Amino acid sequence: MKVRFNSVLKTLVAASALVCAASASAQSAGQWTAKFGFNQLTPKVESGDLSAPALPNTKAAVDRDIQPVVIIAYGITDNISLEGALGTPYKHSIKGAGSIAGIGEIGTVEALPPTLFAQYRFFSPTATFRPFVGIGATYAYFMKETGSGKMTALTNPGGAPTTFNIDNKFTYTAQVGVAMNINERWFTDVTVNKSRLRTDVHFSTGQNQHMKLDPVAVVVAVGYKF
Repeated sequence: MKVRFNSVLKTLVAASALVCAASASAQSAGQWTAKFGFNQLTPKVESGDLSAPALPNTKAAVDRDIQPVVIIAYGITDNISLEGALGTPYKHSIKGAGSIAGIGEIGTVEALPPTLFAQYRFFSPTATFRPFVGIGATYAYFMKETGSGKMTALTNPGGAPTTFNIDNKFTYTAQVGVAMNINERWFTDVTVNKSRLRTDVHFSTGQNQHMKLDPVAVVVAVGYKF
């Protein structure tokens, strides 16, 4: 995790150096911004049933996670911009639900959802408050899927430890937010992103489970205009 975060910081420094050299005096059209903040990613889970053999109504829930994020944007015009984020993977605890609610953690997974947004920013670049909306393309990438002993007890009692993998998916994300200009260079903003994300979980036992995740992300960040 530390190595990934260091790589993100190095990427930001390199990008910032190029921006400063090329467009330090640019206006909003043609201007780069970079911001650092924290993102709380909360899956809004509707779990399908685990396929047989399993107890009826065997479902799963997924906990939220918070990670640091670096976001870089480029102004195409004074009101239209492109924005992308760099960050560390989100680690989610998977817990039992439905007929196995209360069993506790049955696994963990890390997720990395890079998204490229096209945004429309209201009002003029000099306005104190600038609401914005966006729509983005997201690639939900899952890694380090790890099952617990409880998962094995549920799916393969007395057998080899159960492993699983989650299908990666392309999807879309809607965005609303508001930025507050502190001065000519510094600003802060709050953003809410909602993704449409449905995927399937495949277990080493041959069982499957459909998951509607539809995560909501809330980002609070401080930024700088180059």
